[in-house]
Amino acid sequence: MTIPGCGFIHFNRYSIAMATHSILPYLFSFIFVLNFSSPGFSLPSSSVGVFPPTCKRIECPAFDVIDKGDGYEIRRYNSTPWISTSEINEISFVGATRDGFLQLFNYIQGNNEYSVKIEMTGPVITQILPSDGPFCTSSFVVSFYVPKENQADPPPAKGLHLQKWDVKYAAVRQFTGFVSDSDVGVEAAALYSSIAGSRWASAIDKSRKAYSTSPYTVAQYNSPFEYTDRVNEIWMLFDEEDSSSS
Repeated sequence: MTIPGCGFIHFNRYSIAMATHSILPYLFSFIFVLNFSSPGFSLPSSSVGVFPPTCKRIECPAFDVIDKGDGYEIRRYNSTPWISTSEINEISFVGATRDGFLQLFNYIQGNNEYSVKIEMTGPVITQILPSDGPFCTSSFVVSFYVPKENQADPPPAKGLHLQKWDVKYAAVRQFTGFVSDSDVGVEAAALYSSIAGSRWASAIDKSRKAYSTSPYTVAQYNSPFEYTDRVNEIWMLFDEEDSSSS
């Protein structure tokens, strides 16, 4: 399998080759900063199964773990709503996530049609559709989980839309630290490699046939001011009908 796109990863089941494009780090106030380690916290070698400490303090979507393998777990999310940005065309995951986060942060601070404030939730997810186009930009959609208090009637807002998953499956790999552009492709490649040969591989591949490139999602649970206990995840999403035919 190959994930095209400048600045991202090209890989198959047997090899990983890093793209050579180099992107300068972005510094910003609200979204996840770069180039720091996370002292005092490490994930297990299997890179799954850690409950994000952040979710003890803020609301996170519920899920069921239905399978585990070496380096991945399979989750089932039920009726999960997200408030999402429009597509952001960017060369950098970090830059796109920063821009999307600021839109969503303004939204929960009351910049919506109901002028209501909404509690912060986790994780912040960035859906990535890599591009192999001439300008090497990719498409990103950044989303906040809608808390239960607001799920019956999420406030509309200009430039944002509601995504509601009925039943969605996710293959998940966890990693720690502050996420950089180079981390995203490496972790996505490692997740796909760990799934290769499992009963879930064909379901994931089937769900991707609608795309010219291979989409995946980065989930970040921590604020930029938390230097320990950081948990990030790579998700590869697929549908219920795809999993049942595996």
